Amino acid sequence: MEGGNQSVVSEFVLWGLSHSQNLQLFLFMMFLMIYVLTLSGNSIVMFLIAIDHNLHSPMYFFLANLSFVDMWLSSVTTPKMIADFLREPKIISCAGCMCQVFFDHCVGAVEMMMLVVMAYDHYVAICKPLHYFTIMNLKRCTALVLTSWTISFMHAMSQLLAVVHLPLCGHMEIDSFFCDIPLIIKLSCTDYHDLDIYMNANCGVVVVSCFILLLVSYMYILFTVRQSSKAGASKALSTCSGQMPTSQW
Repeated sequence: MEGGNQSVVSEFVLWGLSHSQNLQLFLFMMFLMIYVLTLSGNSIVMFLIAIDHNLHSPMYFFLANLSFVDMWLSSVTTPKMIADFLREPKIISCAGCMCQVFFDHCVGAVEMMMLVVMAYDHYVAICKPLHYFTIMNLKRCTALVLTSWTISFMHAMSQLLAVVHLPLCGHMEIDSFFCDIPLIIKLSCTDYHDLDIYMNANCGVVVVSCFILLLVSYMYILFTVRQSSKAGASKALSTCSGQMPTSQW
């Protein structure tokens, strides 16, 4: 596509989930209820952990952080999507779109890494119970959380910098309810094949790394509890099976 068709982009038009007015009203009520329940549930978890001194342990410290991250992740795109059900056209500014790109990748990566951190906590608790509180002290727990945020920030910045200066052409319409990087790249004036590969590889490294670390942690746990009892192995397997699909998503 010729450079003459390039334009300065100030906003994008989101197609949303549906163009049916009746369906949009139903979706508005449904997602609003889900969003409120998500915020309420995670807030209650964080509040209970904060006020109950019996829950001031590494496991609940990570659980509180995971609840906080889950609130953030739900708030990246959901409020905008809910508001757009009641208005036409569904417009988002360029700055707002880039913010969605950044926080979606940053908070999403943090959530996956928090699952890895919690798996490590389970590993220490089960495989090294006598040294648990020595290893999982407050300093190390805080460092693990901060490391998760730092790595996620760097990942999100690499994604953002790759698209923020991308020359865009044509109608600035995104076939989604939020700004998704693959859909933004398709609006590029230039050949985006190499950039698409880079973006997918970047995300793939984060997802695969988290999945492998989860798998390794629970393999050690399963090996340890298998030597103790079959009931323990079953419990460890149920915990593992609950976290693996989340990391893959």
